[in-house]
Amino acid sequence: MVQASVSEASLARSLAHPQFVSAETTQSVLAWPEIIARLRAAYSVPHGPAASPPRVVARGTDRTWLRALAAVPPGGRFMGAKLFGFGRQRSVSYLIALFEQETGALAALVDGNLVTAYRTAATSAVAVERLAPQGPLILGVLGSGLEAQMHARAIAAVRPLRELRVYSPTPRNREAFAIRFTEELGVPCTPVARPEVAVIGVDLVAAAARSHDESPILRGEWLKPGQMVVSIGSTLPDQREIDEQVVAAADLIVCDMPDEVIAETGDMIAAAAAKVPFEQKIISLNELMTGKDMTGKDLGTRVAAARLPMYKSVGAALQDVVVAELAFECASKKGLIESLPIGFLMKQT
Repeated sequence: MVQASVSEASLARSLAHPQFVSAETTQSVLAWPEIIARLRAAYSVPHGPAASPPRVVARGTDRTWLRALAAVPPGGRFMGAKLFGFGRQRSVSYLIALFEQETGALAALVDGNLVTAYRTAATSAVAVERLAPQGPLILGVLGSGLEAQMHARAIAAVRPLRELRVYSPTPRNREAFAIRFTEELGVPCTPVARPEVAVIGVDLVAAAARSHDESPILRGEWLKPGQMVVSIGSTLPDQREIDEQVVAAADLIVCDMPDEVIAETGDMIAAAAAKVPFEQKIISLNELMTGKDMTGKDLGTRVAAARLPMYKSVGAALQDVVVAELAFECASKKGLIESLPIGFLMKQT
């Protein structure tokens, strides 16, 4: 066997030396206005599905799975991919790898845990900014965990709030949420014991929770025209967050990844099984932000006519890469980037 040799000088020139951005650094450098502005700009540039293709999920035989998402944001410095795996101990870690669009070099590894929470809520805020009623809002939040908390903060960055209501099945959690956000946002936040109390009469419903038995937590019978719904909790076929009547009641459904929302979320699978027509009501977030559908037809009149719009999200790598790039930039400016003692061999083609 003949082994090829590479000179040390040429090898050094061919190595990519990535840097690391920790979750703690991400939290310290990111701010909602900048995150939302970056995502607003990214979705305002027309791009096809190839820029952020559907996710890939590999599944084990014992409830383990690994999910991969990739994107090349138009006009961005980086392209990238996010990997995260669900282990037997019901824990998850997230990795975002950023590659230079110019050279293909691996530039950074980013802890994607908090990036995921930031990008999900900030992308919802982009949709809320465009679709929610004008003026101060009453916000009803279903859920009290990290995603629910991030949504309250992100929405408050694009709309003034005059009241919050929060539902969680656990009294301690909803009461802690109410105390925290009354102080943090300076508006009254009321914990409620039933989900319908957090929904009926509010301007905007943010559903960021699922029940343990995967029965819907938000029901269409509680909704009225003049409200907006954000739903982010059902991202896989076996997950449920909203019932079929929510899908029926919504007269405009904006999705970050329309094909995945239709085919791979338990909510929409159930609506299709119940023969609720909805595909003609769906547009992409990219179409909403550019104001034109894929054929070039103007969407202004259709969007303006919506009386009960819903933003339905499964998450997209475009969001991950855009927010991870912002975290990398901010951390670099503040000297918080960690250099890794590793190098990746680059191949010239």
